[in-house]
Amino acid sequence: MTPLEPGDADVAPAGLAAALPTAVLPTSGEALDQGGVLGPAHRALSIGIVSVVLLIAFEATAVGTAMPVAARELNGIALYAFAFSAYFTTSLFAMVLSGQWADRSGPLAPLATGISAFGAGLLLSGTAGTMWLFIAGRAVQGLGGGLVIVALYVVVSRAYPERLRPAIMAAFAASWVIPSVVGPLASGTVTEHLGWRWVFIAIPALVVLPLALALPAIRRMASGPADPSAPPVALDRRRIRLAFGISAGAGLLQYAGQDLRPLSLLPAAAGAALLVPAVLGLLPGGTWCAARGLPSVVLLRGVAAGSFIAAESFVPLMLVTQRGLSPTMAGLSLALGGATWALGSYIQSRPRMEPYRERLMAGGMVLVVAAIATVPSVLIESVPVWIVAVAWGVGCLGMGAVIASTSVLLLKLSAPEEAGANSAALQISDGLSNVLLLAMGGAAFAALGGGGVGGGGVGGHTASAVSGAGAAGSHPAAFAAVFLPMAAVALAGVWVATRVTTRVTAGAPAPTRVRSR
Repeated sequence: MTPLEPGDADVAPAGLAAALPTAVLPTSGEALDQGGVLGPAHRALSIGIVSVVLLIAFEATAVGTAMPVAARELNGIALYAFAFSAYFTTSLFAMVLSGQWADRSGPLAPLATGISAFGAGLLLSGTAGTMWLFIAGRAVQGLGGGLVIVALYVVVSRAYPERLRPAIMAAFAASWVIPSVVGPLASGTVTEHLGWRWVFIAIPALVVLPLALALPAIRRMASGPADPSAPPVALDRRRIRLAFGISAGAGLLQYAGQDLRPLSLLPAAAGAALLVPAVLGLLPGGTWCAARGLPSVVLLRGVAAGSFIAAESFVPLMLVTQRGLSPTMAGLSLALGGATWALGSYIQSRPRMEPYRERLMAGGMVLVVAAIATVPSVLIESVPVWIVAVAWGVGCLGMGAVIASTSVLLLKLSAPEEAGANSAALQISDGLSNVLLLAMGGAAFAALGGGGVGGGGVGGHTASAVSGAGAAGSHPAAFAAVFLPMAAVALAGVWVATRVTTRVTAGAPAPTRVRSR
């Protein structure tokens, strides 16, 4: 994580200033007085929480590059989708817990606990001897990630005025640029020369710096309950039970999707029975019918993130097994996306774009559809592989505008004391859609022989061992069955994006902030 290596804390402000969008930086004494995100009032906090996002970004890009090699060595190509969905499944429970925890006593404790669990999960995966133990490590990571992401949203809600929130969201996106380039290159090099395990084992060393930077600033600016004068609020046990239901239900559906036998209908039915009431109880009313305002914001987040991440999870595997790329080159094919995602987030942060936010989000979803639909064209040998890099860069541009905008709109529509619960709803929509769409994509992948891509036994650490499987067991239809349905889901998101703002007729009162159930 280049600008934030341990020991470089004295130069961190300059490193982050290079990564932050220009609009984020204070440009005058007046801006400093008003408290820009790098002004005196917010500098330490901004550096700290962006450091946390840098860690998450580096993990995501590095681990994604090493994942195909890890799955092959552990003889787990058929369980490849589980390695991603296990993270999202456990994070669903952690998101609800984090929202309750943060609204009750502040975001400090869930953030610290989450980062610690995140590092522990990486160590467990990195030392795993079987694919199922590897997946268990990813599940522990998910618990940590769910705690962290909701706690960060509560920090932004409490510590930053509304006018600065688009800028700090753009800063979060900008913090992915360096990891998007360095992460795949470093991970691919380490995977090819030292082995994939070192990718997982080395990352927890980066946990110390975000903790040291973020936690003291959060303690000063965002700790404690939203309303200190109000009596303490107990954890909502009903919501915790629903959180267990949503996590267990999603896990059962994922299992059923990977085990295509008649008996799989039983765990699928049990999963649906747990999932449906839990989702209805945890998401804002009207989410599933795309009611205007907060419900559509929450729904759009799930549609956009789920379709895009489910597709992206299979891009490195497709390039390694179908086109013979090394893990390094397969990972670098997604590197451009970090910069364009940041650009899309920066565009939405410009004050002049605020009146056009709905159009911007709909246009962003159009770019996402185009990207997902274009990627499987490389299954045709005559199509150059660089098409993937270009297409994914375009898709990430749209995602940067959409994801940051959903975050900004959610906080704008949330009462301060419900920022945690509503942020959890947004992240549940994000994580649940990832689980369900990965399950659907994984089932289609397995049904069309995708599990056979890794045929030929357990290989070593090298790229040649992985890419060699592609020649022996090509199943291009299995990949097409993942990407094309995800493009259709993203297409539905174009319509949902037109409903994220509330229409106000002449003489009608302005819309009020929406409380979750």
